[in-house]
Amino acid sequence: MSKPKYDATIAIPTWNGEEYLKQIIDAVMTQKTEHSYELLIVDSGSKDNTLTIVHENMRRHKNIRLHEIPNSEFGHGKTRNLMAHMAQGKYVVYLSHDAIPAHDHWLDEMLAPFELSDRVVGVMGKQEPRPYCIPMLKYEIRAVFGNFGPDFGTTLFYKGDFITNDGIYDAVRFYSDVNSAAPRDFLVSKISYRDVPYAEDQLYGQDVIEAGYLKAYASRGMVVHSNDLLLKDYKKRMFDEVMGLRVTGKSPALPSRGAVIKMILKGSLRDMVRISRDGQYSVKRKLYWYAVNPLFHIEKWRGVRLAMLTDMNDKRLAAKYSLEKTRKQD
Repeated sequence: MSKPKYDATIAIPTWNGEEYLKQIIDAVMTQKTEHSYELLIVDSGSKDNTLTIVHENMRRHKNIRLHEIPNSEFGHGKTRNLMAHMAQGKYVVYLSHDAIPAHDHWLDEMLAPFELSDRVVGVMGKQEPRPYCIPMLKYEIRAVFGNFGPDFGTTLFYKGDFITNDGIYDAVRFYSDVNSAAPRDFLVSKISYRDVPYAEDQLYGQDVIEAGYLKAYASRGMVVHSNDLLLKDYKKRMFDEVMGLRVTGKSPALPSRGAVIKMILKGSLRDMVRISRDGQYSVKRKLYWYAVNPLFHIEKWRGVRLAMLTDMNDKRLAAKYSLEKTRKQD
């Protein structure tokens, strides 16, 4: 590659992303940084106002590019690889179309870990759930990212003798490209995203760790993000997540029905205590979540069991139960 035109390319794949896209673009374009950057958006057949929002911002900002692909050409890994090849920045900083940078130094914090070592080839930023999101999801997100390190530091992950069990290994290789960054040349010429239906980010994290590179967690490179899912879709979402784990070689043990009932009860009761103390919910909303949140726990474990009982080679069943497969195809 010739000398990069920018320090960073902020890359966002979009599909019907109108709800948060204007906030994301505003947050991206008002970063207080000495780094030069462009915004690259690759849209895969949006039918809402996504393209209108992009075109309006392209008239205001000269460093925004739009590339359109057919919906049938989209793939989580495949499209991110395309964006890496199209990027004119030294680093590619990925955002999903519903992840909003939390402050105006977000980009600096996402790029800072690369200065620590040339072995750092993946940076994962923190995710803070939306205040009003599903309680179960809110508390899970906070627990997951809280385990990666303090908000005042940067954590480096690598393969070593300290990995003595699957739990530690899963934490070391964990990666989310909802809010992430990697060197453009590395993505293009050494380790790319795998072209898989789901969990492409988990596989990237695993691949870089296994190859002897470093992965960083940038807690200050924070975005506001949580999936806005309906109860009817949650089982399918969990089906996709567990099937994605199975693709990476991680196969959770199938919980018995009795164990599932205990986990649903335990999780629901624990969340009720948290909801009662959660100042982000109004009294009316707390009463609503007391009744509805347990249903999400039920759907979660229905999806987990369904994924564990489904033959990975049965593409018909996988498509039937997958939320990802509901993406409209051209």
